[in-house]
Amino acid sequence: MQARLNFFHHGREAMQAMAGLETRIAQSGLEPALLELVRLRASQINGCAYCLDRHTSDALKAGESARRLGTLPAWRESPFFDERERAALEWTEALTLVAARGVTDEVWQRVHPHFDEGELVDLTLAINTVNAWNRFAIGFRKLPV
Repeated sequence: MQARLNFFHHGREAMQAMAGLETRIAQSGLEPALLELVRLRASQINGCAYCLDRHTSDALKAGESARRLGTLPAWRESPFFDERERAALEWTEALTLVAARGVTDEVWQRVHPHFDEGELVDLTLAINTVNAWNRFAIGFRKLPV
């Protein structure tokens, strides 16, 4: 496969806007390791090779274990994730697959107790942002290097 378009070069202002979202997410107070799990899980669902490569590397650099990363697609059955992480992963899946499944009251009731309202907004921003990055990378075929 070949890349279709360098969106960083041809969309500088759009990428600056995306960088602004990333700055807000970094300032959110959400745990960096949790954010990497969310980014990686959304990228797995979306099948984004570039983002999978990047966020796996970033998660490992942040101290994440290969064992946890290897079981991330089966987080519901894995004993390696705590309740807050499970809630974030469930919210990630619900929002990433929103067109197919919606977001049920049952999902909300499982997720809401683990995050305050501001954290939920920031977590949702992180999920939406990684989904946007996935769409840029997949649409324009940004390849891992």
